[in-house]
Amino acid sequence: MKERLSLKLAISAALLASVAGCSTTTETTEVVPGWQPDTTYKVTILHTNDNHGRFWHNRHGEYGMAARKTLIDNLRDDAEAQGAAVLLLSGGDINTGVPESDLQDAEPDFKGMTMIGYDAMALGNHEFDNPLDVLEQQMEWADFPMLSANIYDKATGDRKYQAYQMFERNGLRIAVIGLTTEDTAKIGNPEFIGELDFRDPKEEAKKLIAELEETENPDIIIAATHMGHYEDGRRGINAPGDVALARYLNGGSLDMIVGGHSQEPVCMEGPNMYNKSFKPGDECKPDNQNGTWIVQAHEWGKYVGKADFEFRNGELNLVSYDLIPVNLKKKIKVNGEKKRVFIQNEIPKDKALYDFLKPYQDKGQEQLNVKIAETNGHLQGDRNVVRFQQTNLGRLIAAAHKDRAKADFSVMNSGGVRASIEEGDVTYKDVLTVQPFANMVTYTDMSGAEVLDYLNEVATKPVDSGAYAQFYGISMTVSPDGVSDVVIGGEPLDANKTYRFTVPSYNAAGGDGYPKLTDHPGNVNTGFVDAEVLKDYLEKNSPIDVNKYAPNGEITYK
Repeated sequence: MKERLSLKLAISAALLASVAGCSTTTETTEVVPGWQPDTTYKVTILHTNDNHGRFWHNRHGEYGMAARKTLIDNLRDDAEAQGAAVLLLSGGDINTGVPESDLQDAEPDFKGMTMIGYDAMALGNHEFDNPLDVLEQQMEWADFPMLSANIYDKATGDRKYQAYQMFERNGLRIAVIGLTTEDTAKIGNPEFIGELDFRDPKEEAKKLIAELEETENPDIIIAATHMGHYEDGRRGINAPGDVALARYLNGGSLDMIVGGHSQEPVCMEGPNMYNKSFKPGDECKPDNQNGTWIVQAHEWGKYVGKADFEFRNGELNLVSYDLIPVNLKKKIKVNGEKKRVFIQNEIPKDKALYDFLKPYQDKGQEQLNVKIAETNGHLQGDRNVVRFQQTNLGRLIAAAHKDRAKADFSVMNSGGVRASIEEGDVTYKDVLTVQPFANMVTYTDMSGAEVLDYLNEVATKPVDSGAYAQFYGISMTVSPDGVSDVVIGGEPLDANKTYRFTVPSYNAAGGDGYPKLTDHPGNVNTGFVDAEVLKDYLEKNSPIDVNKYAPNGEITYK
């Protein structure tokens, strides 16, 4: 892709050697490069991203760190046996998503990553879900650098965290820089990030690459980012992502981006076009923008990405790329019944890591039964009620989502409410019984005119179905023909005003027949799991007065 300063040094060395042969001077200085001209060097980059607390396999036996370690150990051993330099990188967001991990500040995840042998990771926005002293503790648990070049300390004006890490592999100097989405400033908790300045990662990357070329003389530069990959740079209201970064830099000045944040397999069908039919086990072609390869391995450790390069005379070329499923399964029919089977051969769990992580899993399970809140009455989530009318629990869940996203109103499908909560003490286990699907909270910014169109479809969903919607922060009259008399924040709906509302990720993707929002430029997946959001809201507002959430004629049906 490019000729680095090392190539110039190699040429200089050859010239110096030639001159030295003709000179009578006995004192000569020979510049020796780390790599030799006209020699091919193999480089393998392994990567994951958006772990979100999934240190343990799910109930179907999919993914999990123990199986991931077995796979990575085998990939690393095979690559090194062929003489390749190997790095294992993460695109960040280790925190938030599974209660067994959340309750323990992701200690099993960071220590598990250390045992797997990660070389570096980007700081993701969810690394700032907790007070900064928790992040500092996590950095101690992690025996690898957690990088971000664009987060500054407001008080000092200096970079808050390590910006890059240099690696020496087989004579090659490899620089890995870290970058974090600017959106952290608006979706993070102000209480925890108030002292931090999240600057434009594009500008910081350009500045840092120039510094590295001057001071570190890298042969290869890789960015571990948590910025999101947006097809053809179409990012909507999100901060610029990996495509925008690659296009902003001088062509080929960055060899590779190992990304995260948008939580997708970056597999392209053609220039600037996703392969929307990609399935686990299929061939995956990564994106290439302005001479930079861009990869992302979906989420949760479901895949390990493997990029094989060849480096020769200062140029790095991609030879092959693969997204390898980690014990993912598919449903097939066996004797007329659906059964889950492994898509590829089952990867055995590494025993040492499994044994290390199991006490954390057991401890997390125990903590699920600890009281988190109390209520002064019954919160109604019974299927035969919540799918027919507005209930205090449906509205409370919607209120929790509204609060987390700082939205104007919230929409909650009743099919996502799976049980009631009884009067008295409430445990995290109760919360997970109510919301077991691990949907993410999303929000969408729309004009009032768009909101009206959306409500005309969603508010008219029939009763006795999971699509029937619970609402909070909004009032309206609903008839078979649509909605009217819409009031948000105490004011009539203004067609020209912009409103923010939440809806679970399942429905944002079109689930329950809801209008699909994921393609809307104003749609944002917060990355927060619904059960975690409800738990946090219950804790902060305990004791819960159930009457506060009781429906009071806000939604009138005709």
